Amino acid sequence: MPPSPPTLRRRLRTGACGLALAVAAATVAALPTAPAAAEPLPDYCAPGGCHDILPPGQNGSATLVEILGHQVFGTRPKFSSSQLDMYDNLVHHYDGLTQEGLDDFFLDATFGVARGDVGRTYKPRADVTVTRDRHHGIPHIEGTTREGTMFGAGYAAAEDRLFLMDVLRRVGRGELTSFAGGAEGNRGLEQDLWRSAPYTEEDKQAQIDRVAASGERGEQALADVEDYIDGVNTYIDQADGGRYFPGEYVLTGHKDAITNAGEIERFTATDVVGIASMVGGIFGGGGGGEVQSALVLANFQDRYGAEEGLALWHDWRMENDPEAVVSIPGEFPYGGTPDDPVGEVYPDPGSVEYYDIVHDEHGSAASGQAARSPEPDAATTAAPGEEGDATVEDLTEEQQGEIDAMVEEGDLSAAEGVFDEGVLPEGLLDPRGMSNALLVSGEHTESGNPVAVMGPQTAYFSPQLLLLQELQGPGISARGASFAGVSFYVQMGRGVDYAWSATSAGQDLTDTFAVHLCETDGSAPTTASRAYVDSSGDCTPFEELSVTNEWSPTVADGTPAGGYTLTSLRSEFGLVQSFATADGVPVAFTSLRSTYMHEVDSIIGFQRFNDPDEITSAETFIDAAGDIGYAFNWHYVDDEDIAFINSGANPERNPGTNPNLPIDAYSDAGWTGWDPQDNSVAYIPKSEHPQAVDPDYIVNWNNKPAQGYTSGWSTGSVHRGDLLDTRVSALVDGGHAFTTASLTRVMMEAGTADLRAQEVLPLLLEVIDSAEVTDPGLASAVEGLRQWNAAGSQRREPFRDAGYYSYADSIRVLDAWWPLLVRAQFEPELGEDLYTGLTAVAQIDESPSGHIGGGTPGSVNQGQPHRGSAFQYGWWSYVDKDLRTVLGQDVEGPLGDGAYCGGGDLAQCRTVLLDTLAEAVATPAGEVYPGDDHCAVGAQLCADTVIHQSVGGIDMWPIAWQNRPTYQLVYQFSGGR
Repeated sequence: MPPSPPTLRRRLRTGACGLALAVAAATVAALPTAPAAAEPLPDYCAPGGCHDILPPGQNGSATLVEILGHQVFGTRPKFSSSQLDMYDNLVHHYDGLTQEGLDDFFLDATFGVARGDVGRTYKPRADVTVTRDRHHGIPHIEGTTREGTMFGAGYAAAEDRLFLMDVLRRVGRGELTSFAGGAEGNRGLEQDLWRSAPYTEEDKQAQIDRVAASGERGEQALADVEDYIDGVNTYIDQADGGRYFPGEYVLTGHKDAITNAGEIERFTATDVVGIASMVGGIFGGGGGGEVQSALVLANFQDRYGAEEGLALWHDWRMENDPEAVVSIPGEFPYGGTPDDPVGEVYPDPGSVEYYDIVHDEHGSAASGQAARSPEPDAATTAAPGEEGDATVEDLTEEQQGEIDAMVEEGDLSAAEGVFDEGVLPEGLLDPRGMSNALLVSGEHTESGNPVAVMGPQTAYFSPQLLLLQELQGPGISARGASFAGVSFYVQMGRGVDYAWSATSAGQDLTDTFAVHLCETDGSAPTTASRAYVDSSGDCTPFEELSVTNEWSPTVADGTPAGGYTLTSLRSEFGLVQSFATADGVPVAFTSLRSTYMHEVDSIIGFQRFNDPDEITSAETFIDAAGDIGYAFNWHYVDDEDIAFINSGANPERNPGTNPNLPIDAYSDAGWTGWDPQDNSVAYIPKSEHPQAVDPDYIVNWNNKPAQGYTSGWSTGSVHRGDLLDTRVSALVDGGHAFTTASLTRVMMEAGTADLRAQEVLPLLLEVIDSAEVTDPGLASAVEGLRQWNAAGSQRREPFRDAGYYSYADSIRVLDAWWPLLVRAQFEPELGEDLYTGLTAVAQIDESPSGHIGGGTPGSVNQGQPHRGSAFQYGWWSYVDKDLRTVLGQDVEGPLGDGAYCGGGDLAQCRTVLLDTLAEAVATPAGEVYPGDDHCAVGAQLCADTVIHQSVGGIDMWPIAWQNRPTYQLVYQFSGGR
């Protein structure tokens, strides 16, 4: 006789862990038995050599009771925050870090779970076993069949990230507001997606069918996805029937806590395509922006004339700056401006009209009315953002009864407004270079085996976009991180005797085409025309890709009712971004990405990464990476080798094509072998991608991979990659014998350094020191800056919980000074229009707090507060080269023939710096750090802190600023197969 189902109260209170175990046991009883699991593959980690960490914690699922417990009493679900303090503690204690000490800051990433560390073991079905460790709840999934392994991966992913997975697929569909609410952040995010990757369900299915028909690996990939989805949907059915599904479904109005009415929609293969499109667009895209680049060129030529303006535009563009830090030796030409370009198109001045995809706004979408956040409950005994690991089970009986009463009475006021700002941040899809890697060859290590410290910076969320898992089964053996919803393979992590990770590369996969507008009735076109001349010469209406969203207030998001329709216009030549005239002819500027309609293709490369029979050396890894179309830099380590390979569907361009400006769609310029039917194209050969095996060391922080490989604006003599390269190269040159601990120290020291202070401040001081500073206040500020630089330019507390930075006032001064000095240094010579135009293609600053220079979208500083990643984008190279020119130093790749600061006169430049420094010194902390919902006005340390964006009802406490990977791997292998 089957066991009695749990009571409603127990189901509402208990997390998924206990009840899923009972349901899974019942499921196994109904399935046929499977053969016993095979012996695990040998593990070749060096002693203490395999570590990783992914804050805040593995468990990203919370029942309604757990959410209420958190909002009222500050409790959190078990394992939801167990890695957060470990991660944060490293920034305070990396000095003197030892091999043995790594265990305090990282998880043991060897295969399997030690007998004494087993938390629970269960079988979602007969051919797969999931073992979760007792300290962090990480799933180790072992299947006796490949189908079972994939099923287990899907089941475990849904256990840990179901609501997040649902959010991501809604973003992929352009339907986030109708699912999670009409908050401004939700609207901005779905609009960003629908501008860059709109798809019909038929489009997504066509991608799946094409990959499945591509061969044995493609067929296997489709089978893997289907088994994975089966696991996800099995968990949905069980959680729905058992009523232990994520409580956010109640708060967003999709389920009723009492009657269980409502539906949690099952997943499909096309949902996986939508999530993959979103992830690939954020972290693996590159290029675009050619219209804005053309407008800046026009500004240069207006200011300096056609010939000199073009030359200066090239200097400022820095597509291949000779002083840029690179990751590997050698030259790999790609994406540069040709000597004799053809088919370039320039928009007429003032004619560009950006296409707005938002139509038919009504209700709050039209009025802009936002939710009215409720006042905090005076009875709350603990703030949701406070530190702690207590669970609802730790509450007193009286407190548990209070929560039970809320549920039974339908009183969810404690959770009102948790998504009023949006479930994911607006701007998530903005192209941001993230992630870093440090690898040292065995020639320079203590043991003789290579060392790697690496990982992706994927911002900070609660729960995290990534999840940890181990997958063991026929043809698959890996542990590491995967994005929720596409976690059928480990995307970054380790195999049997090798490990790998990625950084965003951002090379140019996207071009802008100018297509002629027309009217289907033969009348004269205007920029309001909505048809274009296709590749066959016919006048064809743009294809309208539309999605209509309606929303109403919910407990989670009180935004008043409203809605709109999003419509992207698609042509053969890509998605319409703007309309304009070019030489008086009405045109549409379209954006065409080589991975559009091909996001699924990369599944083959990831499948190969996970196959122990496929990856047996650095060379086989490099070959497998060639099957990934996303723009990534891949880093590899085993017991003998380190390696680097840049992946991406780099389109081969016809001779004379300039990918840095708009292209005439009907000219000889364009993509070689391009087929508009499925956007297929000839790609440059794998051998022409930057790659290397066993250089002395490899570092990358989204910098230029190699000389000749065209970079984005302002990628020049100063880059945050210098924070790594200067340290590692000095240690290599000094004969240091690296260990995993010492390389981790290097990473963390670089991750707390201010790039401006380390690399540019010495030049600023050199200019100032050309004469004595007589003003006492300025002299004191200069000396403070000098001491901060000499001490390492760190933004770091002297000890944990000190509540202030060492050299805090010097940090404040530089934060205030940078935007002032940049404007004063360059605007007088460039003029206001050109200066403003340049800030649109290259922001001037990216400070950790995100406030300096404005911090709003479209401003000269577009940094986001509390996100950790910093100093990727800024005018550091421009300032550096110009000051060196003023000082008479050698500059390769200067910004023209003269200098900008003070008109090139050292004394005048010094005056510019001192005047702006005086203004910065006088700027109060309250203006530099204006405060926000998390921080008081003037709170410098708080302004920098990393705060996890809640993608659910569970918040996290702030952690210290640190510029490091979100998911981090520390690896050394002492042997191999």
